[in-house]
Amino acid sequence: MTSEDAHTFTKYGWLVCLWVLTSSFQYGYHTSALNQLQAVLTCKITDTTAPMYYGLPTCISMSDATFSVVTSMYTLGGFFGSLSANIVMDRYGRKGASRLSAVLTATGSALFGLSSSVGPLILGRFLVGLAAGLGICLCPIYLSEIAPAKIKGNLGVLTQLAIVIGIMVTQGMGFGLATPRQWRLVLFISAVISIFQYFISPFVVESPSYLNRKGLVDQEKLAIRRLWGEIHVVPRTDPEERGSEEPLLPDSDSATERLSTGRQPAMTIPQLFASTGLRRPLLTIIAAMTSQQISGINAVLYYSNDILSKSLPELASYVSLGITIVNFFMTFPPIFLIERVGRKQLIQLSVAGALLSHLAVGYGLNNGLVTLSSIAITTFVMSFAFGLGPIPFVIIPEVAPPHAVSAISSVGLSLNWSSNFVIGLIFLPLRNFLANDDPTKEGRVFYVFAAALLCSTLCFSKLYRG
Repeated sequence: MTSEDAHTFTKYGWLVCLWVLTSSFQYGYHTSALNQLQAVLTCKITDTTAPMYYGLPTCISMSDATFSVVTSMYTLGGFFGSLSANIVMDRYGRKGASRLSAVLTATGSALFGLSSSVGPLILGRFLVGLAAGLGICLCPIYLSEIAPAKIKGNLGVLTQLAIVIGIMVTQGMGFGLATPRQWRLVLFISAVISIFQYFISPFVVESPSYLNRKGLVDQEKLAIRRLWGEIHVVPRTDPEERGSEEPLLPDSDSATERLSTGRQPAMTIPQLFASTGLRRPLLTIIAAMTSQQISGINAVLYYSNDILSKSLPELASYVSLGITIVNFFMTFPPIFLIERVGRKQLIQLSVAGALLSHLAVGYGLNNGLVTLSSIAITTFVMSFAFGLGPIPFVIIPEVAPPHAVSAISSVGLSLNWSSNFVIGLIFLPLRNFLANDDPTKEGRVFYVFAAALLCSTLCFSKLYRG
């Protein structure tokens, strides 16, 4: 019986899946955390009756520019975490990389939560970013390598779902904990979750695919039996299975050549760039990750408060949470549709919805149609959630052979972090430049996002065979 015959996990397998997804949850958690805490953290909201609480200041005074530096450390750490992820994953295994991510998250969150000045805030935020960069690389790979073949795609969508849940949790916590005396609890809760993840790790199995590559056949069989319920004598690098997962590998590859990839030494990033045979998988992931960020999702979420609060001023504080809840529910359809509709078709439908939404947002802003802009912002988030959000993570382990998947993931996710940083940096200046300080022309920037997304998606469609 091969992995093709395994339909689902054992109960233990599902628990391992949840353990792996903790890293993606923390990624989303810290993506949103400071947005909710900014006012109390920077002393815009203060408690004059108690400037100190348990020996720590109730806020840390800083300018908007300084707060931006603190915030950007997350992206900087994420870039370096993703860039080094292939080395960590291949040297210490998927499980070891998860443990390291948990240690970095716990350390960074605790340091941030105990800070009384800007310096420790910056260091703590950087460490959390480092963990997030590592975690977001390993999570899709780890899930793919422990999943029964019949639910690989469905399971891959859970990476994005965990991210969205993390964002939603911090936004919800902001309503109760964004106070001068309680804001540090948001960071301490994250640290406790990571400490719990670390101490559970001895009970978690390593990826069978990684064990196979290391020649640890007995450990591989034990891991597979615990995950799927039976010993599968055919390794995870079975040629039939790999054939279904490698649409970008040349059709002429023989079964022997496919099987041998499982025992090849892990590829480094310089070797990846030098390999002509892996050029197409690499470019596919680059195009997918670029499309995800160039869609402007983070810029749209940032700007949504300003847009929607104009039509719903009395509910402005609930706007971000409402959009995140929409994002959460729209992440469920691809779990069930991904195997029926297909990866390529889902992302094309997602992009079509995102393009129409961008055009509607731009038109609404330029013509004072706030309701139209509000609806279009919501439809954009919905469109992103069922395709552009999860699919790039799902296809990483599917388009690359086992010995190159870590390197390709590192390059793709590093580019994702870089694009995120650049788009966040240029969005407001670009909007103001295109509008020429005319509020009735602020929608022009969304036309630029639509054009850029269309171009990147066309490149992806040519590269990815689906």
